[in-house]
Amino acid sequence: MRTSSTIRTRGTVKRATRMSAVLAAGALALSLTACGGDDDKGSDDGDDKSGGDKQPAASVTLPKLDGESLEVAAVWTGTEQKNFKQVLAEFEKRTGAKVTFVPAQDPIINFLGSKIAGGAPPDVAMLPQPGAIKQAVDKGWAKPLGAEATKELGENYSPGWQDIGKVGGKQYGVYYKAANKSLIWYNAKVFENAGAAEPKTWDELLDTAQMVYDSGVTPFSVGGADGWTLTDWFENVYLSQAGPEKYDQLAKHEIKWTDPSVKEALTTLAEIWGKKDFVAGGASGALQTEFPASVTQTFTGGDQPKAGMVYEGDFAQVNIGETKAKIGTDAKVFPFPTVGDTAPVVSGGDAAVVLEDSKAAQALATWLASPDAAAIQAKLGGFLSPNKSIDSSVYPNEVQKKIADALIAAGDDFRFDMSDQAPQAFGGTPGKGEWKALQDFLKNPKDVAGAQAKLEADAAAAYGG
Repeated sequence: MRTSSTIRTRGTVKRATRMSAVLAAGALALSLTACGGDDDKGSDDGDDKSGGDKQPAASVTLPKLDGESLEVAAVWTGTEQKNFKQVLAEFEKRTGAKVTFVPAQDPIINFLGSKIAGGAPPDVAMLPQPGAIKQAVDKGWAKPLGAEATKELGENYSPGWQDIGKVGGKQYGVYYKAANKSLIWYNAKVFENAGAAEPKTWDELLDTAQMVYDSGVTPFSVGGADGWTLTDWFENVYLSQAGPEKYDQLAKHEIKWTDPSVKEALTTLAEIWGKKDFVAGGASGALQTEFPASVTQTFTGGDQPKAGMVYEGDFAQVNIGETKAKIGTDAKVFPFPTVGDTAPVVSGGDAAVVLEDSKAAQALATWLASPDAAAIQAKLGGFLSPNKSIDSSVYPNEVQKKIADALIAAGDDFRFDMSDQAPQAFGGTPGKGEWKALQDFLKNPKDVAGAQAKLEADAAAAYGG
């Protein structure tokens, strides 16, 4: 999941106090249901327009907005952007408003700052972090959600997903899109040729990687050019190994990055990142590989793809959909293996935030909080919603359906992406902070102490001590 700028987030996120056994169990069920390929649909079917012709009866009341114009800014590109535009098209159809999608750059807060300084802010922005919402509020950009949007949220979202969109007790964000970032996708043919099974523990993952390597295929594809993929690797290892309390403490910088728990997690990561020929292209190749390519190169090349596995969230389905691989048959998935006592469950998300308060902007926020809007994009694939009122049967394949069911079953028991909670300078800026430190660590996984020192120095500066 792409990240953007964030600021200090102490007290802005009400996180659960324990890991979700329900979500872990639901995620584990993926390995038992990942072969339902017959009902798989590509994420970009040409005959699927505006979410399909047969829409369910409207569950949300929207005002007539004939003659009104809106701009919505987000960092989404490619198929992700195209699918979201179908959601906006349905809003136009129901209200009469005209909505323009504005492509934004990372970090989106910087992009919005430029637009606001120029006197042309978008009406609504999709912000990828809780900290970004708080920063928009602190700068006076964000406007509280109105009664209708807040009501829609209350009916369709668990308290935890509502809370991460609040600042100072007021509701500002609608978490339209979520992500399960604790998944590893694999090329089924590669596993079959290697005689490999889906691993459940870190040690089993290492054994599986060796089997894939011995069969003649590099085990892992890593999109190291995008530093956020590396933070996601770290967060899963750290959450499972160190536990949720330490995860929360590190997220708020209540413990230092020089803590022994961080050393242990980095040392564990080095068992893959530092293993010769375990990463496609080696460290230098990985650092030149952006996330989309890290996925597609795992599912192209026939029996000799560039890698057998790629770690990332459910949204990787969008990129898999750009290949000929069918999800559930050619491309399968298993939960990120248990490193410590409990399997990790890391989530992320994108929230709609109103910047220009108007009847039309508030109506769009209400729309995005509704199951009607989420169901349109859910059926197109590569999308996961925290909206509990969606019928999970709308998801295009059994893999995605199980991921969605597990997320909803978890309720409030999840951990939000750690780097998304950090200040922008540390957790959300290309070439700086955690992104850069972990890229340097991928290049030299033997230097655990050096990586810790750099991470702590950058964190201390960003958090203010």
